[in-house]
Amino acid sequence: MDFNTAEELLGLCENENKTIAEIMKIRESTQGEMPLPEVEARMKKSLEIMRASAHEPLKRSVKSIGGMIGGEAEKLEKRRAAGKSICGGVLSKALIYSQAVLEVNASMGVIVAAPTAGSSGVLPGVLFALEEEFDLSDETVLDGLFAAGGVGYLMMKNASVSGAEAGCQAEVGAASAMAAAAAVQMMGGTPEQCLDAAAIAIGNMLGLVCDPIAGLVEAPCQSRNASGAANALTSAETALSGIKSAVPFSEMVEAMYRVGRRMPAELRETALGGCAATPTGCKLKESIFGCSGCK
Repeated sequence: MDFNTAEELLGLCENENKTIAEIMKIRESTQGEMPLPEVEARMKKSLEIMRASAHEPLKRSVKSIGGMIGGEAEKLEKRRAAGKSICGGVLSKALIYSQAVLEVNASMGVIVAAPTAGSSGVLPGVLFALEEEFDLSDETVLDGLFAAGGVGYLMMKNASVSGAEAGCQAEVGAASAMAAAAAVQMMGGTPEQCLDAAAIAIGNMLGLVCDPIAGLVEAPCQSRNASGAANALTSAETALSGIKSAVPFSEMVEAMYRVGRRMPAELRETALGGCAATPTGCKLKESIFGCSGCK
């Protein structure tokens, strides 16, 4: 039940009459040589870690190691609770939870790197926003996570999810694609629609550079996770409406990787370009580490 490409995955879904989530469960069970209940139990544990990291900053304020972020999720939640959000229920919660997870990560808390620590807020943001707004079951949310895993597996198999290798498009972009597929799965879409949503999400973030200020996974990483969550939701809505991606998922992943490999080194997680190299970025680096300017 293994697969190496999106086409092979869709073929399995069609031949077996199963969703991407169901195929992933079988694959993990057979490839890992473990009973299906154990596979599901491990994924449930990951889901609960995600849930805790998405909600913890709303109960107890946390500050990042570098001091650049902390408290943003709580501010967004207060605005939402006061009925002032301009984003609506699903999107406002996705923004809150995605930013909350980055606060936990940057304060040395426990998160699930899905697919990386720097992009760990996107998927939880989408999962729990949809769960709450549509009153979805635990099983439905878990299926979303398995579908996301299928997309992440394909991106790691055929390209990269590393910012150091292919820019933030390979981190937040990949997380957004995973979350888009998860959203489609959770809302009853087809396997084809899951991959269309993932392809659209990648295309929307094509060329996104990785430029963490002071080399820390804080800014602009936190706000980009929120953007990734928003991108995932719009991409899922597009695919669920029956709109296909102009470029198939496999080709979009390949294009993303080609673009990433052509990025100069200063735009691939080295903190030597982009936001990190601005005068303010250099001053923040100096204030955190005591060094002078940017080198």
